[in-house]
Amino acid sequence: MAHAVEQPAATPPPRVGKQSDPCIMTIFGAAGDLTARMLIPALHNLARADLLSKEFAVLGVARSQMTDEAFRKRIYDDVKQYCSDCIDPATWDTFSKRFYYFAGDFSDEKLYPQIKDRLTQIDREHSTHQNVFYYLATAPSFFGPIVAKLAATGLMEQSNDHWRRVIIEKPFGHDLESAKTLNQQLLKVADEKQIYRIDHYLGKETVQNIMAFRFANGIFEPVWNRRYIDHVQISVSETVGVEGRGSYFDTAGSLRDMVPNHIMQLISLTAMEPPISFDANAVRDEQAKILHAIQPISDEDVLSRSVRGQYGDGTESGARVTAYRTEPDVAPDSRTETFVAMKLLIDNWRWADVPFYLRTGKRMTARSTQIMIQFRRAPFVLFRDTPVDHLMPNQLVLHIQPEEGISLQFAAKVPGPVMRLGTVDMNFEYQEYFGKQPSTGYERLLHDCMIGDQTLFQRADMVEAGWSIVNPVLDIWKALPPRNFPNYASGTWGPKDADELLERDGRRWRNFEK
Repeated sequence: MAHAVEQPAATPPPRVGKQSDPCIMTIFGAAGDLTARMLIPALHNLARADLLSKEFAVLGVARSQMTDEAFRKRIYDDVKQYCSDCIDPATWDTFSKRFYYFAGDFSDEKLYPQIKDRLTQIDREHSTHQNVFYYLATAPSFFGPIVAKLAATGLMEQSNDHWRRVIIEKPFGHDLESAKTLNQQLLKVADEKQIYRIDHYLGKETVQNIMAFRFANGIFEPVWNRRYIDHVQISVSETVGVEGRGSYFDTAGSLRDMVPNHIMQLISLTAMEPPISFDANAVRDEQAKILHAIQPISDEDVLSRSVRGQYGDGTESGARVTAYRTEPDVAPDSRTETFVAMKLLIDNWRWADVPFYLRTGKRMTARSTQIMIQFRRAPFVLFRDTPVDHLMPNQLVLHIQPEEGISLQFAAKVPGPVMRLGTVDMNFEYQEYFGKQPSTGYERLLHDCMIGDQTLFQRADMVEAGWSIVNPVLDIWKALPPRNFPNYASGTWGPKDADELLERDGRRWRNFEK
């Protein structure tokens, strides 16, 4: 196994990162799970790493009636429940005193002048320089109206002395038309530089490392093209079902939930050309070019290049689990897909004729998110007079979750007098080499918003490009309901049609056990 080599420290080590600007984080939907599970722990981790300004505060806004003290206690209890070892007592004591709460109905216009007054009061107390960012941890139907009401109250106005920003959670629309409409609503009252469309996948270390891996290492970029790469697989598999989110998921499905956002981000980072710098728009320009270069899927292609599935009864971790249609809040005759597989082609010079296969599904064999780059096979000529009957292709795998790391698979001679080849895995794991850091995946994204770096946030044109790729599939699937649901058992790798999607091209999925 390879080992990291430390460079001699001729000069003092550089700073770990820039401390965030003074600001107030205003969370709409502060009483929800996202706040307790992800946002507050992420802020706490930033505070522990000394990346959070001392001039910082949180204002939670939700319908429930609570005092500031009750909000602080609730957050503490929830964080302890979800992550008992996440709280550092020394940090939490001063950290939690910056939490405030305001109760109100998001659709009530009278709420926003009251929020403005409360923000002014908190700014005076904590010297936040009038910098505010709003986190919309709400139902998607509130995204446009909340930002419009903030703007109407003057809460989106910024100057050279202070800034105002808004973070918007997914789903950003439910199809191309709704995404365009939402973008238009937001851009009427805010500048693109104020809008941060968040995708928590981009907060994961390995996703961020894709650019460093490609562009900081001279040995990989020269072979990162159609001449050396046979195909690319992107898999996002989950072992769980809908986990009590049946009412949402049954109207969304796996295609809407995962492909236009998470998976398109992974494709664009894997396939993009080198940006001229790490400036936010330089990076996003190259990502957008890839999304626009993905070959449009015709109606006929939908039938041959996409697969949908829905899980039935099966086994998970040795226990019997029931079919999707028996989940709470799911229609007993539901046509919603819990599995998607697609074959995409990128029409540019680097990737012409290199297929990108993607799949995502629930109740599958193992929980994993990975990008697999399969290289072309070496010529067999040298081995034709030996016992070696075939050569395995090299595979480079970027492991994104649950373990973050990179592995390279290559052939080596098995010791002995006969020419025999064995497959060797060379693995790099982040935790092993760099140690485990407390992380929810939101730390980098929140910190970037606080310092005004939009690199890891989607731009309006990127969102619309992602939807334009899947829209033809949505249309055909709506017009032609599935006849064979459920079509894969829980605890398997999905429907047989997904295997056939690759087998027709002489390829197969990279599957593995837990």
